Amino acid sequence: MAAAPKAAVLLSGGLDSATCLAIARDQGFEPCALSFRYGQRHAVELAAARRIARSFEVTRHEFVDIDLRPFGGSALTDAAIPVPKDNQSGRPQAGIPVTYVPARNTIFLSFALAFAEVLPADDIFIGVNALDYSGYPDCRPDYVAAFQALADLATRAAAENGRRITIHAPLIAMTKARIIATGQALGVDYGLTVSCYDPGSGGEACGRCDACALRLAGFAEAGLRDPATYMTG
Repeated sequence: MAAAPKAAVLLSGGLDSATCLAIARDQGFEPCALSFRYGQRHAVELAAARRIARSFEVTRHEFVDIDLRPFGGSALTDAAIPVPKDNQSGRPQAGIPVTYVPARNTIFLSFALAFAEVLPADDIFIGVNALDYSGYPDCRPDYVAAFQALADLATRAAAENGRRITIHAPLIAMTKARIIATGQALGVDYGLTVSCYDPGSGGEACGRCDACALRLAGFAEAGLRDPATYMTG
């Protein structure tokens, strides 16, 4: 039997990336995970990424250090900028939120492209979603298409052999409820994941940030209980 083709999978430790990894495996790929320490305040997600990778018996999982804190500009990398909480409107806030990390997905995908070249792998999976509350510019379908155009020109494999590395964004048009239902069907243990932008030291979710609100609403819509641990009081 031929070995499964490898795919580079960006794995943050959150709900979406865990589902994306499960989809890659379900599509017949051998997922090779890539996670980043970039100075994020919710660094407990890296332990979650490790748990998820182990649960799916991922044989290669790389952790890369990129410190984005000197640049600042995001509540996720600058401790002086508070994470927004308690949005009572039930609707996305106007504009790009302060939790957007400048150029993060471009940086991550560039590393994933390098990882795919040396695996070798012809496929990269990223769990971006255009229906989230976020409005992040690097989660849009046209952004993914633009990076694909770059990837088609940027690698030695493409220049010498015409080999294309394809960017997959299987969650991009899914609701959070559909993402959760898909992952549930594929065996994702969401109790291993961390979605919160401002978790406690033990990984407990705050239950008040936009990421928590979106996660809780998704589980409610899917008719499932969220297995995450939330802070009390």
